[in-house]
Amino acid sequence: MGQNGIIRIAVQKSGRLSEKSLNLIQDCGIDYSAGSRVLKAMADNYPMEFLFLRDDDIPEYVHDGIADIGIVGRNEVDERGYSVEVIRDLGFSRCRLSVAVSNTVEYPGLEYLQGRSVATSYPNILRSCLGKQGITADIHYVSGSVEVAPTIGLADAIFDIVSTGSTLMSNGLREVETLYRSSAVLIKQQGLKEKSPEKQALINKLLIRIDAVMRARHYKYIMFNLPQEHLDEVSRIIPGMKSPTVTPLYEEGWIAVQSVVKEDDFWEVLEALQGLGAQGILVTSIEKMTL
Repeated sequence: MGQNGIIRIAVQKSGRLSEKSLNLIQDCGIDYSAGSRVLKAMADNYPMEFLFLRDDDIPEYVHDGIADIGIVGRNEVDERGYSVEVIRDLGFSRCRLSVAVSNTVEYPGLEYLQGRSVATSYPNILRSCLGKQGITADIHYVSGSVEVAPTIGLADAIFDIVSTGSTLMSNGLREVETLYRSSAVLIKQQGLKEKSPEKQALINKLLIRIDAVMRARHYKYIMFNLPQEHLDEVSRIIPGMKSPTVTPLYEEGWIAVQSVVKEDDFWEVLEALQGLGAQGILVTSIEKMTL
């Protein structure tokens, strides 16, 4: 167990989650030094200790209280079944778990799996997904190289993580049904608030930083010059967090406007601004943002 004045965070040592997890922590202003073979490290400027683990071990470490929090794929949380609290969906490392069958198979729908054998590294997730559809399959657990199962006669289909689908194609398979979607989540030990208010206070401070970083990724900061007569129209297009910041320019009848725009709305807003005669439009990324 860690000290009350320090929180332990479990992150993947290597793999698809590792780099983005550590980048998020560093974007929160938390620095650390660790070599590639180090299994533990202390933050330089925050009361935090890092544990570098296999991703499928992280839910267990958090459940057992060896780590207070962890960053891991939701699929690992659901598959392992340990009682932990998901406190944030971090949104990165998105993936899907799908059913794939041989290219030679005529797939009529999920009912194809009824009574058939399916190879997977995620038997619990698959069993749950199929159970919701009233389907019972013969599920074979395979720890790796799931894609070869149909070609060697082990299974009629597979259920596995799919990103580009190139691995499936190279093994003569095709994706036919997505049953589950996952992304990186921040998990916490159940009951930690009652066990250690000090640790919970540190986690709350960390969450403020994480929320500010994540929120900033969905917005752009925009600055432009505008004929003053169009200010009311612009304020309806980009109200910002409260209202745009407006500064008179030396040239009479012109103003400088600064505001915040949602990433998803940016291109429509840009076109609308150009239609109102906006000039010198500058757009920058935002590092952190609070409401």
